[in-house]
Amino acid sequence: MSEGAAPSHLSAVEIPRVLDGERIDRVISMLCGTTRSRASQIVASGGVRIDGKAVLTRSRRVAEGEVLEVDGLAESAHGPPEADAGVPLTVVHADEHLVVVDKSAGMTVHPGAGRAAGTLVNGLLAAFPDLAGVGDPGRPGIVHRLDAGTSGLMAVARTPEAYESLVQQLAARTVARRYLALAWGRFESPEGVVDAPVGRSGGDRTRMTVSARGRPARTRYRVEQEFGDPEVTLVECRLETGRTHQVRVHLTAIGHPLVGDARYGGDRPAVALRRPFLHAWRLGLDHPATGERLEFTSPLPPDLEEVLELLR
Repeated sequence: MSEGAAPSHLSAVEIPRVLDGERIDRVISMLCGTTRSRASQIVASGGVRIDGKAVLTRSRRVAEGEVLEVDGLAESAHGPPEADAGVPLTVVHADEHLVVVDKSAGMTVHPGAGRAAGTLVNGLLAAFPDLAGVGDPGRPGIVHRLDAGTSGLMAVARTPEAYESLVQQLAARTVARRYLALAWGRFESPEGVVDAPVGRSGGDRTRMTVSARGRPARTRYRVEQEFGDPEVTLVECRLETGRTHQVRVHLTAIGHPLVGDARYGGDRPAVALRRPFLHAWRLGLDHPATGERLEFTSPLPPDLEEVLELLR
């Protein structure tokens, strides 16, 4: 963590008597030195636990002696992000309420520790300046993220009302997020569910793992195509929750790390790929203003399509 940056995680803290009966968003704001709006967003995203159980209601009152844990506190140490028209954007949909972008691999979503500029947010602010007042000031408009190495579709809110709607849809699990992933080995079943809590690794805070102390996480998968030399499998994964590195951690946990994923044991010489084979190819949501169901798709980018062509 760089000097002056906010921590990304609040270790277990016992609620003191002075905060007994206070709302959870106010407690987080006071203990973590962040804004109430940011605290509310962290609650809505599932990043807050009381006595090991996720809290999803910002008005929930705490009690003396309860144990509080908070994830997702990392912020840029450089102030609000600036607009940068030099950041390339692929806009799939844009209206006065909502933007859907197709993020390229290698692009970080928002400024944070180690990356102050050149992010997706910087490019979005140049194209849509009204985003500056929406949601978290450090990541305006952002309601869900993709890892830097993951490509594909992301929804961005352009108004506070759209932000609230999308956060609520994510919490209610009505946003459909489907990924294409190439994993090592053959799956025992053509489809299945990985239901295992995901939390930060005790030895490396940037690495996630299946842990009893983690947050509930569910990933459904379906086999799309199998290859024999080397033995790898193309699967579609559907998120029922949105934890950090969820697909990568869940598939690794069942013995099928992603091709190209050096962090989780999937970087192997038999298939040359410099990032995890993971692409958010389909996104479905209710329009935050009209309620109309919207569906978007994104084809595999050239680097991933080339890997499949070589395997075929």
